[in-house]
Amino acid sequence: MAAYETVLYSESDGVVTVTLNRPEALNAFNAQMQRELRDIWTSLRRSRSARCVVLTGAGNRAFCAGVDRLEAFGGQIPPDERINGERSSPFHFDDLGAWIGPKSCDLWLPVIAAVNGMACGGAFYMLGESDIVIAAETATFFDPHLTYGLSAAYESIHMLQKMPFHEVARMALLGASERMSARRAYEIGFASEVVPDDDLAAKAAELAAVIASYETIPVQATVRSMWLGKELSRHEALSLASAMVALGNHAENKAAGQRDFNAGRRPGWRLR
Repeated sequence: MAAYETVLYSESDGVVTVTLNRPEALNAFNAQMQRELRDIWTSLRRSRSARCVVLTGAGNRAFCAGVDRLEAFGGQIPPDERINGERSSPFHFDDLGAWIGPKSCDLWLPVIAAVNGMACGGAFYMLGESDIVIAAETATFFDPHLTYGLSAAYESIHMLQKMPFHEVARMALLGASERMSARRAYEIGFASEVVPDDDLAAKAAELAAVIASYETIPVQATVRSMWLGKELSRHEALSLASAMVALGNHAENKAAGQRDFNAGRRPGWRLR
């Protein structure tokens, strides 16, 4: 894997950790980070060792504060040199976050988002395409677009895959005037668990290690099936389930699993 300027990348025992690493800018994504995230997601499609991804932010102030406004809107890069944004007219527009989400890059490894500090605006591209979200107790969520004269479009659509309509509406329409707490995110089912700040990395690693211990093809088939169920009608998704089973269930994996079952091997478990 290439060396990156704005992202930290590590891999151990099948678990890839991707850390947004611009803490001085609250891990806001600039053009360089967009390129690097796209490279990571697309490169992982070719990996035979990676089985699960943990996505987090450097420092404790922010998971991600969205797009780097100073670069995107502050004139630091001439319009003709920007990789995303408006072109010659509003009809020619490249989504600012088109490259930063794993599913948009056709990656079907499971992604655990470990949210530390604030997550706002463009962070929802990544959170909206994560499979499991866990949050530190001090994590907060908000969408400041309307506060600064911008439409909350892509972010709202992403979050409607994760949150009830009325909660997305409140977050989008109140802008930067209100933040959702980690506890509220848990109450509405967006975050699956809230942990003390100091325990966030360990909890993400714990969940990822369990997932990484499973065979990767059936795991990816499961992830793909869940997203089909979200994005298609029930009938359409069920019509594709047999294809997911055929792709994901290898004979040797099924045989090994049956041997473990017959031998009475059962994993330890905890009640959540």
